[in-house]
Amino acid sequence: MRITQGCFSFLPDLTDDQIRSQAQYIIDKGWAVNLEYTDDPHPRNTYWEMWDLPMFDVKDAAAVMIELDACRKAHGDRFYIRLSGFDASHGWESVRISFIVGRPKTEPGFRLLRQEGPGRRQIYATQAYAADRPEGDRYKS
Repeated sequence: MRITQGCFSFLPDLTDDQIRSQAQYIIDKGWAVNLEYTDDPHPRNTYWEMWDLPMFDVKDAAAVMIELDACRKAHGDRFYIRLSGFDASHGWESVRISFIVGRPKTEPGFRLLRQEGPGRRQIYATQAYAADRPEGDRYKS
């Protein structure tokens, strides 16, 4: 199963050249670039760990790619990595673009949890199979 979140989620994984182009688009728009990572990509988990500080004054996507390579080396095949562009032109930061730029080699997927609620109402939730393992060990082979 392949996790699909953010922009470009149903396309094949972007190449580094395509990621660089998107990062340059973010920079050209005047948005801040941010890299984040997690080993729990549940759709409701919006609080991923930040990789370094957001890049506010970057003028060239090469700097973003250097940080992305460093993040990939540090977290390898055990974490998902997301690149986001934040627009602060309205006085608050809004996510304008966000997409996955790194993922584990194997993605175990999610299970569907079903409970019966009041009045025989069905309550559904999803849980990642990887969440059964301790944090940091979720995608080890």
